[in-house]
Amino acid sequence: MPSYTVTVATGSQWFAGTDDYIYLSLVGSAGCSERHLLDKAFYNDFERGAVDSYEVTVDEELGEIQLVRIEKRKYWLHDDWYLKYITLKTPHGDYIEFPCYRWITGEGEIVLRDGRAKLARDDQIHILKQHRRKELETRQKQYRWMEWNPGFPLSIDAKCHRDLPRDIQFDSEKGVDFVLNYSKAMENLFINRFMHMFQSSWNDFADFEKIFVKISNTISERVMNHWQEDLMFGYQFLNGCNPVLIRRCMELPQKLPVTTEMVECSLERQLSLEQEVQEGNIFIVDYELLDGIDANKTDPCTHQFLAAPICLLYKNLANKLVPIAIQLNQTPGEENPIFLPSDAKYDWLLAKIWVRSSDFHVHQTITHLLRTHLVSEVFGIAMYRQLPAVHPIFKLLVAHVRFTIAINTKAREQLICEYGLFDKAIKARGMDSTQDIPYYFYRDDGLLVWEAIQKFAAEVVGIYYESDQVVEEDTELQDFVKDVYMYGMRGRKTSGFPKSIKNREKLAEYLTVVIFTASAQHAAVNFGQYDWCSWIPNAPPTMRAPPPTAKGVVTIEQIVDTLPDRGRSCWHLGAVWALSQFQENELFLGMYPEEHFTEKPVKEAMARFRKDLEAIVSVIAERNKNKKLPYYYLSPDRIPNSVAI
Repeated sequence: MPSYTVTVATGSQWFAGTDDYIYLSLVGSAGCSERHLLDKAFYNDFERGAVDSYEVTVDEELGEIQLVRIEKRKYWLHDDWYLKYITLKTPHGDYIEFPCYRWITGEGEIVLRDGRAKLARDDQIHILKQHRRKELETRQKQYRWMEWNPGFPLSIDAKCHRDLPRDIQFDSEKGVDFVLNYSKAMENLFINRFMHMFQSSWNDFADFEKIFVKISNTISERVMNHWQEDLMFGYQFLNGCNPVLIRRCMELPQKLPVTTEMVECSLERQLSLEQEVQEGNIFIVDYELLDGIDANKTDPCTHQFLAAPICLLYKNLANKLVPIAIQLNQTPGEENPIFLPSDAKYDWLLAKIWVRSSDFHVHQTITHLLRTHLVSEVFGIAMYRQLPAVHPIFKLLVAHVRFTIAINTKAREQLICEYGLFDKAIKARGMDSTQDIPYYFYRDDGLLVWEAIQKFAAEVVGIYYESDQVVEEDTELQDFVKDVYMYGMRGRKTSGFPKSIKNREKLAEYLTVVIFTASAQHAAVNFGQYDWCSWIPNAPPTMRAPPPTAKGVVTIEQIVDTLPDRGRSCWHLGAVWALSQFQENELFLGMYPEEHFTEKPVKEAMARFRKDLEAIVSVIAERNKNKKLPYYYLSPDRIPNSVAI
């Protein structure tokens, strides 16, 4: 009688193994096998990390194996099981891979197809069409859209982490408990003694060093030593945590009535301010988004304040950016003066601190939360709802949404856009010239990574879509794109996201946006938070006094009383430390340990992608040699595959 060798791989994460009964059935083109219990005498089957083999004998030839059905039945208590993959050796000696990488919970079952990626049009057999349809019907019941907050992209319908489908939960809830992680961070940073000292101000700037961990030759130490300098202030708009707001000033806004006389001591080319604008030497950062926003009122004992500043910067003869004018609110007037480098030392310093605080808020809510976390979650939900596991785009994207929905659900539980092409976004802000702005490493490294991802995405698209017509006729792909637009982006044309994709070039571009956002963009705005925000005066998370309304009255005591108190400083420090850490067993860009793809052309494309990324790592490492402020956030060996922290 024909015999099949069945190899079963159990996941290596915590609690992946099971003691439950596991049954297997084979569905072939010529018939179906009986239900076989996979069990070896005197052997503990399906232990964590195990790879077990079994002989399955059938009465007659089954033909081409189309599906493998796995059933789990309770032995004693319900025992979840993580199945990585099944490999089948046929009676003819052929090997067939059936990727799974999913949890089987309760009295559950999973039906697997072999690892070859297939578009819907490739499936002509009824049983395969039916399997494809049922998988999506099941997923659409599990992955439902929900409005978290008005105006935000829709998110997953889950109130807490344990409500999520098991396949997208973290392996261990304990590892992503924010409160626990912050407490651990404060233990590691030795700042426990200050964490409950709310409403208690620091004595002076040096007093902040009591909670600052000095590590020699690090960015954070350099920030502490140079944060008051205009050069350090300007540099952060290019290569700090939030390098996406600065743009070239094409025309001075009427709401900022700055004149040449005000700033002439800062201008180095013997030109008027208007001429400097025409020459492309003036840049602007406008926090208009914060205008009219109420400050946090969660603590009745502490008043908190926001500003909506406008900051004008100048490219000096050394091609470095320095601030030359700051207005702390949007409407000009006597009580909203324009602060200048020529003002009294503490007037100018407090104005810069207000800009840094405003930048912190926009960074956390828009740049970081909205444009990486929430947008990536939209891609993930739409993918699970509209793309079956056999679809090539599912196989390509699944690694880039790993744990994203889980981390966002955790964040909504405990804490608390825009479709754009990287190079076009840079150009639209007038920041594309490497000669004019030679020290914009976020731009330079981002373009390298973008191009590598786009090349890889285009190769994968070319393997499965032989023409633009195939793209247009892929109904599952179009449903995925439509789900992103209609539900994730709320059907807003201003989001820039398309309702449909008509050709291969646009599909590769779209996939590049998804992957770049989830990996590189998130890395650029997340993992530098401890570097740039651990010195509290450089990135105050809250301000305890309103912005100054006059010049010549600011004292250092007033500044210290405006900055966060001891307790909030500690929680802030713990937060940015925790957010800047990589996960255990982090998967970086180009790493695809889960082999959803089995075909040789895609594996070869992945190998080329990794080689391109390695070359970028070398370029960045060479550039960073001997730099006092190295920029490494977009080095591919430091870019996690997905938003998971």
